[in-house]
Amino acid sequence: MAQFRYVAKNRTGERQEGTLEAPDKRTLMLQLGRLGFVPISVAETSAKDKASAAEKPKGAARPPAKAPAPPAPSGGSAPAGSARKWFRFEKSIRGRVRMKMGELLLFTSELSDLLASGMTLGSALHALAQRGTGKPQDVIVTNLRDEVVAGSSLSGALSKWPDSFPGLYVSMVKAGEASGQLPGVLERLVKHYERALAAREKVATAMVYPLIVTLVGFGAMIFMMIFVIPRFSAMFEELGGTLPLPTRILIGLSKGLLKYGWALAIGAVFGIAALRRLLKTPAGRDWKDRALLRLPVAGHIVRANAFANFAHTLGTLLANGVQVLQALAIVEHTVDNSVIAKAIRGAKDRVTDGSTISRPLSQDGVFPRLLTDMLAIGEESGDMAGALEHIGRRYDNELDRAVKVFTTILEPLMMLLIAVGVGFVAISMLMAVFELTSGLNT
Repeated sequence: MAQFRYVAKNRTGERQEGTLEAPDKRTLMLQLGRLGFVPISVAETSAKDKASAAEKPKGAARPPAKAPAPPAPSGGSAPAGSARKWFRFEKSIRGRVRMKMGELLLFTSELSDLLASGMTLGSALHALAQRGTGKPQDVIVTNLRDEVVAGSSLSGALSKWPDSFPGLYVSMVKAGEASGQLPGVLERLVKHYERALAAREKVATAMVYPLIVTLVGFGAMIFMMIFVIPRFSAMFEELGGTLPLPTRILIGLSKGLLKYGWALAIGAVFGIAALRRLLKTPAGRDWKDRALLRLPVAGHIVRANAFANFAHTLGTLLANGVQVLQALAIVEHTVDNSVIAKAIRGAKDRVTDGSTISRPLSQDGVFPRLLTDMLAIGEESGDMAGALEHIGRRYDNELDRAVKVFTTILEPLMMLLIAVGVGFVAISMLMAVFELTSGLNT
């Protein structure tokens, strides 16, 4: 048996030092976890240290170090002034630091793996906090570790970072803590966010190509208007004669862009800023979401993505023991479309009156009949989670098909629009050249 010297924190956050015997370092880490300690450093003692440690009872811990520890987010005996300063600092940090969906997925996956390997929650969070990735998420993980070591529950610690951990995440973790199945709940969260991230990437990928083509085409038109057409215009003025109407229109647009381009740019910036501000209001967001749902091809993508998200999120919550009303309230805030969220809110109010979920969802006309019928079958059979999982898979497949149709239609359409713009410029210039050269020949 090897002898190890350890430095750790107990559940109250106090520093503890001592020596323990264990076959290896990994076994010692597990022993410290069972004792409620979060290890900070562990090192095997030398022969001299073993001789001095033999005079003390095995496993005896040294008294806490007298050096004052830095203030922890979980509180402490700091003076009132420093406590207020730390509170303001912590509040400002929480307002700026957040985990993106990819970072949240990685954190959940790693925490799930560490807990499944036998680590205690405090030790697992300490291991993640010690990695030091250099990203802002290190602040969040360190705070979670300190809160848990100080005696807080994981769900309570997560709820203090609402920008990083949504209500879905906190509610499922709370249900996992109550049932003692936290590793399993984290695995389900990993699968849920993998599906959500995959759906988001599908939609983003579908928009990349049209956006690139639009920017390139717009840039080419601006370049011709500013640099190419003015040279032809000067040449045409020297030759004299009457220019065709398309050429006069094109030259007028070019001169207007050169003369008032700065005003147009400023107006565009202010217009975009005003539009974004308007779309953030409840009325503006409602108008935008209704318009997106009515679009011929893109609306199909928005609906399929929203319905798949609704089914997967609600099914995951119900499968983990979250009550129906609480689950519907969480799903309402996770759906990105305000029209669909309003329909879910109305269904939640009717469920409070004792109705089923499928019936109120079908009354607003937002959810398709197929979805509500499949949901009604799940309610009758008592397997709501299974029915929602099946609905989610169906709309995942529908999202894939909608994205393929969207890209298939949009690519030739964008090429056609660019060809029309460039063709108009080319034809206008050629018409002027033919008109002037024919006048010279006569």
